[in-house]
Amino acid sequence: MTLYIVPLIFITVLLISLLKKKNAYSAFVKGASGAIELMTSVLPYLLVVMVACEVFRVSGASGAVSGFLAPALEFVGIPRECTELLLLRPLSGAGSLSVLEHIYEVYGTDGIIGRCASVIYGSSETVFYVSAIYFSKSNVKNLRYAIPLALIASFLGNVIGCNICRLM
Repeated sequence: MTLYIVPLIFITVLLISLLKKKNAYSAFVKGASGAIELMTSVLPYLLVVMVACEVFRVSGASGAVSGFLAPALEFVGIPRECTELLLLRPLSGAGSLSVLEHIYEVYGTDGIIGRCASVIYGSSETVFYVSAIYFSKSNVKNLRYAIPLALIASFLGNVIGCNICRLM
């Protein structure tokens, strides 16, 4: 079924453009040039987020901070082994994926640690990465509440998800 979705969308767009007597090719080229402009304006923000995340992870700071926070996070239901994943997930998808793979290799996927790691990875977002993209092109200049609320919502979802995993 999924093999037919993209061609179906493509044919539908072409049919609509023919019915409305629009030039689909020139509209596509205009959209592609807009995408290139978007990437050149967003690239500096993305590079800063990616470099900061890698420095945080490679320097060992994420391990140290997660070790410090582990007792408090265990108190609310997040396993000690998942604290580094919880810290890295809002920063980097690739960095958190490598931590998730390590958790799977060491603890497996069926135990409480593997299930909680899956919940943390699957139910949260790379908040800073997404914010860098969205807010770099929007007129919103005051991000006073957006990022903290996104981080709080992500954290609460992870705590609830890990506690539900304990019940299963």
